[in-house]
Amino acid sequence: MKTIHRILVAIDFSQFSKFILEYAVNLAVPLNADLVLANVINQRDIDIVSKLSLNISSMSAQEYIDQTRNERLQAMDAMMHDLRVTHLKYQKIIKTGAPFVELVQAITDTQSDLAVMGSKGRGNIAGVLFGSTAEKLFRRSPVPLLSLRVV
Repeated sequence: MKTIHRILVAIDFSQFSKFILEYAVNLAVPLNADLVLANVINQRDIDIVSKLSLNISSMSAQEYIDQTRNERLQAMDAMMHDLRVTHLKYQKIIKTGAPFVELVQAITDTQSDLAVMGSKGRGNIAGVLFGSTAEKLFRRSPVPLLSLRVV
């Protein structure tokens, strides 16, 4: 079995994110592994903001991305602070695009050895029309994927 040095944690800020991060921290500490907290601003949301900005909104798509990125980076730091883990190295990544595509790329870019995510996320429905992000990541992840069942 390959030694785990870096664990990517998919954080979507759903009600399950704290549990998923806590689980990943509990894996990382005894392994002395680093964490990569990854989040994706969904392109679908950016497209909606872009269309609205043409009609009624004063916020451009880029302003939305910048504001959302800053809020999510701060939220990641707050989540780690709440867990009171001071000796664990972690980095934060915010990407834009299709979540499963960007998460696969983040795994590769960060040279992560393991990925951790919830079995369902913000939509709270797995695989209704096109399959969930977790399902797509299972098929395409270049590393083992730990999917935590959340209820």
